[in-house]
Amino acid sequence: MSLISRNAEVTTTLQQSEWQRLAAEHRRRAERWTVPARQRHTHGVPHPIEDFLFTYYSFTLGKLETWHPPFGCSLEASDKMAPQFERAPYRRDGQQIFADPSALSEKAVARLVWIRELLVQTQNRTPNFSCHGIHEWAMVYRGHEIRHEASTPLRLRQSEIDAIVESRPIACSHFDAFRHFSPDARAFNRFQPSLDARPHLEQPGCVHANMDLYKWASKCMPWIGSELHIECFELAIRLRELDMRASPYDLTAYGHRPIAIETAEGRREYEALQKQLASEARPLREKLIGHLDPLLSIVQRSPGSCHAAAGALRPGA
Repeated sequence: MSLISRNAEVTTTLQQSEWQRLAAEHRRRAERWTVPARQRHTHGVPHPIEDFLFTYYSFTLGKLETWHPPFGCSLEASDKMAPQFERAPYRRDGQQIFADPSALSEKAVARLVWIRELLVQTQNRTPNFSCHGIHEWAMVYRGHEIRHEASTPLRLRQSEIDAIVESRPIACSHFDAFRHFSPDARAFNRFQPSLDARPHLEQPGCVHANMDLYKWASKCMPWIGSELHIECFELAIRLRELDMRASPYDLTAYGHRPIAIETAEGRREYEALQKQLASEARPLREKLIGHLDPLLSIVQRSPGSCHAAAGALRPGA
């Protein structure tokens, strides 16, 4: 008897015509982003917003285009299945194909447990909307490393950027953002985030924490399914746009008006957009948690459960 039929929480079966339709629709949705990215790569034309999702995060263009059902859905088998369904964690049982949790290694389960706990702790924390994107300014403080200089000029003089960093309070709680600060700017930050402290600092108002929903969704594939995954991706694009518009870079050549956070009006605009995007991130974080819960409840009550190993692994990097 298959796992699907033993567990009441995983009983949905998609007929061949239905899942093939969903797979085709997903590919069209993903290609809105992947096709231009491939064209830019072919011609050596960078994009400071959209390329970030394909370089900083490790999920490939091809993987983004490839459809997966969420855990709990089995697929009616066709004569020729797509390649992703012919390898682990997928398994065939008669005329059904489904993702089998027994294919998860102890390390993989521990990673999923860690991600879920991070998501829960972040979701339950009070949001902070007073950072105003100053982290991007701290990254180019004193001009030590200007990562996008080749494709995107700065819109202010270096002395003006430095003055803003020195005059504004900085309270960046996100480890990956903080670790890119200019070394001279780190002492200005109220926090000193580390990888180990990540679950204790990340908060749901943070642009980077909400952008990272795509990162965590990618690490949870194929279990959370492609629909939720691409929703996180598309939100991350919009968060990256806000991030860069509020930065000291000039994105007018890409059709994006700057948000001048060096002014009171600009800070109000940034905060309003930050709140709106955080409100959209919240249900996606809830969905991620909700997709992980039934999967983890199965693997943790099965023989050889590796729940105890979760505390020994630090898979967040």
